[in-house]
Amino acid sequence: MSACATQPVTTAQLAVPMTKITQSEVTPDLAIQRLKDGNARFVSGSMLKRDLMAQAKISGKDGQYPFVSVVSCIDSRSDPALVFDQGIGDMFTARVAGNIVNEDILGSLEYAAKVAGSKAIVVLGHTHCGAVKGACDSAVLGNLTQLVAKIAPAVKATPDNHGTDRSSKNHHFVDAAAEMNVKMTVQAISEKSPVLRDMINSGQIKVIGAMHDVETGKVEFF
Repeated sequence: MSACATQPVTTAQLAVPMTKITQSEVTPDLAIQRLKDGNARFVSGSMLKRDLMAQAKISGKDGQYPFVSVVSCIDSRSDPALVFDQGIGDMFTARVAGNIVNEDILGSLEYAAKVAGSKAIVVLGHTHCGAVKGACDSAVLGNLTQLVAKIAPAVKATPDNHGTDRSSKNHHFVDAAAEMNVKMTVQAISEKSPVLRDMINSGQIKVIGAMHDVETGKVEFF
């Protein structure tokens, strides 16, 4: 077993881009732990000092070897690289309102895991999600109508929360629906992608859900 799998990763190791060797030493569990540790740094205000320009030059020259993929919402308050305190070349990110998946995003995740070697997929929802609010209210607006329709099953599956108001005015219900949406997206990844399902079953990757509190910055993993 690699030393990286049993010993804490040092600050110096975290502050440089992933290489093919260091990526190969990351297990699915370690990939998730790196995100948990990064979020703890973000919440405490102790983010790592990185030379981002140097990272850009190194990864641009030597290639990219991200250890994780994150499917997140486009919300400006919930940027995965920031809330997980990661640098250039550390993660693949697929961002779409409501952190849903379709064939294009699934194909991207398949590339990230099967071809590029990332070890985990995190579906990251967040509190006060506008896309989920739109689904709660059955919003109609151009192409947004079709997008919120994809979140509607999660809203329907969410029990009442803090009363019977199931609209965007009840933020408790909105956040509960957002969490349900994350869980259903995690399930959809394995159901709709045979490639990723095989990798999950063989232990090559893990798929996990998480919720980011946009008020506190803290991420809770399921």
